[in-house]
Amino acid sequence: MNTISTITQLVSETRQLAQQRRHRYLLHIAGEAVWCIEQAKQIVEGINEPNTLWIGEQPPENITHAGNQQTLQHLGRESGLLIYNAFSGFDPDAFGAVSGTLAGGGLLLLLTPALDQWAKQSDPEAERITVANYNLPKPSRLFTRLASILETEPTVARITAAAIKPTQTDTLPDQTDSTTTDPSCCTNDQSAAVEAIIHVVKGHGKRPLVLSSDRGRGKSSALGIAAARLLQNGYKRILVTATRQAAVETLFAMAARELGMEQQGADTLHHQQGEIEYVAPDRLILEQPRGDLLLVDEAAAIPTPLLKKLLAHYPRITFATTVHGYEGTGLGFNHRFKKHLDQQRPQWREIQLKTPIRWALNDPLEQLVFRMLALDAEPAQIDHDLTLDNDQLSITFPSQTQLMEDEQQLQQFFGLLVLAHYRTTPRDLWHLLDGPNLQPVVVKHRKQIIAVALLASEGEFSAELAEQIWLGRRRPRGHLLAQSLSAHLGLRTASTLKGLRIMRIAVHPALQNRGLGQQLLNTIQNYASDQAYDYLGVSFGAETRLIRFWQANGMKAVRLGIHPGASSSQQSVMHIQALSSRGESMLKQARTSYARQLPALLAEPLSQVSTELLVLLLKGIETPPVSDLTEQEWLDAIAYAFGNRGYDYTQATIQTLALNALVDGLLDDSENSLLIKRVLQKQLWSDCTRALDLSGKKSADSKIRKTLQKVVSHYADSATTDLVCKIKRISD
Repeated sequence: MNTISTITQLVSETRQLAQQRRHRYLLHIAGEAVWCIEQAKQIVEGINEPNTLWIGEQPPENITHAGNQQTLQHLGRESGLLIYNAFSGFDPDAFGAVSGTLAGGGLLLLLTPALDQWAKQSDPEAERITVANYNLPKPSRLFTRLASILETEPTVARITAAAIKPTQTDTLPDQTDSTTTDPSCCTNDQSAAVEAIIHVVKGHGKRPLVLSSDRGRGKSSALGIAAARLLQNGYKRILVTATRQAAVETLFAMAARELGMEQQGADTLHHQQGEIEYVAPDRLILEQPRGDLLLVDEAAAIPTPLLKKLLAHYPRITFATTVHGYEGTGLGFNHRFKKHLDQQRPQWREIQLKTPIRWALNDPLEQLVFRMLALDAEPAQIDHDLTLDNDQLSITFPSQTQLMEDEQQLQQFFGLLVLAHYRTTPRDLWHLLDGPNLQPVVVKHRKQIIAVALLASEGEFSAELAEQIWLGRRRPRGHLLAQSLSAHLGLRTASTLKGLRIMRIAVHPALQNRGLGQQLLNTIQNYASDQAYDYLGVSFGAETRLIRFWQANGMKAVRLGIHPGASSSQQSVMHIQALSSRGESMLKQARTSYARQLPALLAEPLSQVSTELLVLLLKGIETPPVSDLTEQEWLDAIAYAFGNRGYDYTQATIQTLALNALVDGLLDDSENSLLIKRVLQKQLWSDCTRALDLSGKKSADSKIRKTLQKVVSHYADSATTDLVCKIKRISD
């Protein structure tokens, strides 16, 4: 039985080692909840660290504490002692985030059930991955994996009621420090970053800078110091953006400190005649405010299409990105966005900050958290010139347990998911391992994973629950397609069908454009048919490249979301492929509802969606046929197209003809763009002329008339054609 004195000695020795090395260590306290919490309180009292942070329930009195949902509020602060009470719920995102607040020389106390019991117990945070109609697995695969890592990691000190285990210091590599002559910077890396940011403004334009590092290397601080120095040098406006305003707190705090002033607010800092201002990504795109420099913090958490728009508009821009981060990984940023930089801004440069600031190099806790949360997961190393041998190619459907038990396979699988999506977080690892309705799909070539997919079963609700979903009274968790088909498209019984959703699909970047994605999708389609699913579907960001892929492989669009993503300014598009007679009937209803809804939505919530996107989404939908036009409507169309009839008095007829022309692919790109912007989206004449580079309203109106001449001539019956010919003769 352990005594307080032996535990005190372990804590004292571990803390002394941490302070000598400026390292951080994890002290694992495992057992019954009451006992673990009492041990942690004794340690807190004995250390008496002023900067102590307790995450979870039952903190000691007069100690700063927060729940998992409040951890983001503490990211800009340092702690010397951190307690994470996993009995209150283990949230991988929160644990990863808050671990970065612990300074070198500090200890992280992790309180959990006994390692052989942790995976068997229900976790309060598990609601995040629950799915209606399904039970979570017992034991949990995530906690089985975490227990294995904690049990075998030599740098972890452990306290149980039966024994204590000190950290094994002989396994630790040496660490080195970095110094700098810049009084505001902590490392040479950070000092070089500040100089490079300033040079973006003072040097030639269109030469962007990328700052990349792991957490705790001072990227945000470097942005703040540089912004402040630019104001001191007389520059007037520095724009700052990130997915969340809270993400730039450190930037503003460092800028205020550099200027020798109190921080004035969370989104603006004024100094003499200049200012540093936070602007949300969607506002930047819509309003395009002017500035001497745009600083993009945590750029990896922002989707690539939005980053491309920012790059195109702002000639002086700096992107800061975390390589392995809890909010989104820089691996995807490296793959997707750096290629674009090479093409559009070949003189861009990158600075990597490698030296930690809050702790020393080779920090044991940083390396442990990376392992626990798969923050360092990367795809297999594959050459771009690899020749694929079909005899060595396999597509399998492993269980989640098989994935969990093979760490190399898990790392490669999760690494590809990270590359494929702009914002993959540690919580996604939990979902991958324990999501109760999920099925991984793996494409291997000579034992290396080269493509992956993640599938989710949906629907099969009772008629009673389906009715409540249709009425908008119930929203079962984890059934995105089934719920949307019913609640958004109005299909009363859609959620009773058995659906399979492709949540993620990714091909290794070295092997893209070789047909692997199509081969993987074909296999998934066959699997779905064999498993008696009624339909296969997807809901992805509205990108033309993705839409073409899904449509080329037999899927049909059934819904365009009206609300863009909070940080992406992108709508989602839902595609469906029918696999049964019930699925065929449902898809037909969905397409009818989609065709009925879409034109009406274009005039308001979807008025800014790109014309290129809408041309793809409008093709093939069912529209009111031109044969339904009355004789008077044909006369109205002719009077506008071939005469001088006013546009405003002919809008309804023009819209019917325009929709049919777009659906049938009758027009060229410029004609499509003008009809979509003015006729369907009801954009102002001035906005249309500016977007299409026309001289003014008269020019735009003239082009619509000429386009309608082509449309009328194409669809007109013999009587209408005779009338058109007569009008032409009179005009001539």
